[in-house]
Amino acid sequence: MTIAPLACAFTRNPSTGEDKRYGEFLPNAQGEDVVAGIRTPLTIDTMKDTFPKCAKELYEIFTQLEDHYSDMQDIEFTIEKRKLFILQTRNGKRTAGASVKMAVDMVNEGRIDIKTALMRLEPAKIDSLLHKQIDPKALASGTPLGQGLPASPGAAVGQIVFSGDAAEAFKEKGIKAILVRTETSPEDIKGMAAAEGILTARGGMTSHAAVVARGMNVSCVAGAASIKVNEAKGELSVAGKVFKEGDYISLDGNTGRFYAGQLPVVDPKINEDFDTVLKWCESIATTEVRANADTPHDAQIARNFGAKGIGLCRTEHMFFAEDRINIVREMIIAEDTPARVKALDKLLPFQRSDFHGLLGAMSGLPVIIRLIDPPLHEFLPHEDKDQHILAKVLNIPVADIKAKVESLHEFNPMLGFRGCRLGVVYPEINAMQVRAIFEASLALQKEGKDPRPEIEVPLVGNIKEFTILKALIKKIAKETGAEGKVHYKIGTMIEIPRAALKADEIAKEAEFMSFGTNDLTQMTCGFSRDDAGAFLKEYVKQGIYEVDPFQAIDQAGVGRLMRLCVSLARSERPDIDIGICGEHGGEPESVMFCHLIGLNNVSCSPYRVPIARLAAAQAVCRFGPSQPQTPAKIFAKM
Repeated sequence: MTIAPLACAFTRNPSTGEDKRYGEFLPNAQGEDVVAGIRTPLTIDTMKDTFPKCAKELYEIFTQLEDHYSDMQDIEFTIEKRKLFILQTRNGKRTAGASVKMAVDMVNEGRIDIKTALMRLEPAKIDSLLHKQIDPKALASGTPLGQGLPASPGAAVGQIVFSGDAAEAFKEKGIKAILVRTETSPEDIKGMAAAEGILTARGGMTSHAAVVARGMNVSCVAGAASIKVNEAKGELSVAGKVFKEGDYISLDGNTGRFYAGQLPVVDPKINEDFDTVLKWCESIATTEVRANADTPHDAQIARNFGAKGIGLCRTEHMFFAEDRINIVREMIIAEDTPARVKALDKLLPFQRSDFHGLLGAMSGLPVIIRLIDPPLHEFLPHEDKDQHILAKVLNIPVADIKAKVESLHEFNPMLGFRGCRLGVVYPEINAMQVRAIFEASLALQKEGKDPRPEIEVPLVGNIKEFTILKALIKKIAKETGAEGKVHYKIGTMIEIPRAALKADEIAKEAEFMSFGTNDLTQMTCGFSRDDAGAFLKEYVKQGIYEVDPFQAIDQAGVGRLMRLCVSLARSERPDIDIGICGEHGGEPESVMFCHLIGLNNVSCSPYRVPIARLAAAQAVCRFGPSQPQTPAKIFAKM
């Protein structure tokens, strides 16, 4: 009598991680019978009824193999003339949840140490535990319509809409919507928040859609070049099919694939074992993990996941709220400083409330608040219908709005009138934000809380830009009474190559630095993050770049500039706090690189915090202490 070789005999359950033998067998069969699925196999537990001696021996061997390899084994065996033969054993593959349980159990059993357990966990797979997933059975039988970039993980199923307004309207009716756009813009913020998922034809891993979706924990597939979106007609064309508003579509943000119709979704499962892993990470990692968050809700989520502060608050996201966007537009359209200040005075209470909530949620922890960064034209309506509505709200001719939109038009906004340049030319805008930060901090102190704002000046390339705005911040600190009372810092974002090259000069004035690696990658590589998707896939395929530099730090180029920046800055100010807040801050290999070059912290979207914490701990296990270098050594390698 022969039992076929078994490809599914495991020393533990590979799906759940339970310490229970798992497998199947077929009496009087050959290996191809098992693979072909032409016969229904029996569970391995039933072997004790038909082959009790072999079953007992097999279970003993299971234990011996686990003792020897200190890992769950995938075993092939056969039985000839009632004699057991082990044909092969190897470390078994397992689900994300099972890998966590096995790691914890094997540490508790004394089979492995904590560092070994952590190194067995794959951050990308563990990430799936934090997000909804399309049922694997449905994925196995489904045929994707197309493929884009897995810009934000998780699953999303809903009806197609082509505008942010439609997404909001669907949500009000209790209907789940998938926002489909050629590309998103800041004007779509509310619709993106209302949508179940986002699909775009253009954009990369750090495009507007990708960054915002990750922060909101909304599934997103970006840069799906095979789709054609006609927002005016309300049509999506892909794979020879046309979809209209209301048609169902399913997104898999983990793979970048999307499907027609409604695929079933399963909820994430977080348990005590996962918490145990995060405690291990806490005891080992030397790189602090913070979160990119703009609201108290997101800040609390990040804190619950173990974030040690906020590494980036994008204040411009606050401006798009319905109760203040028209005040922002009034400020932009104002013809002179007094008119701008008048509008900013209306905006001040809103900003003060924003910062009160954010700093309060992170009481006792640092909160980096970036002053307004994007160009002003992004806040103005560009559609004729919306311009007429704004004209009526502000009681001004629509021609004035059209003229302002035209005057603010830029051919390359990323390199245009934004960031600290706005603060230098229109200091009253930054002044309002800084005043709101300090007034909120003082109010929180009276409530017994410990606000720790770190005010970040964006897009600095010249030290004089920074010193002008630093003086403004210090002036308002004194005016509000915050000086000497509020624990605050003033620093800058390193996103322009010149700033990295002049880091020693900047470090004389800045108390902290944070790499904005999205823009630093764009400016160093000469790539547009929104347009480079058209050729970067081919570049990676041909080996020009090992990975898309917007997905993982380009260590040979951008990384060398970062390493030089750290070394230069610390040669002038050894204790300067340096971190990273670009989306690379949640990518495991990038987190490990940040550890190697000696960054104090990394910051990422709230739901990526656990993965960054795991990667930070794995960096210590893999590489040991960080390896900072002197400028001379770095230059010598160039």
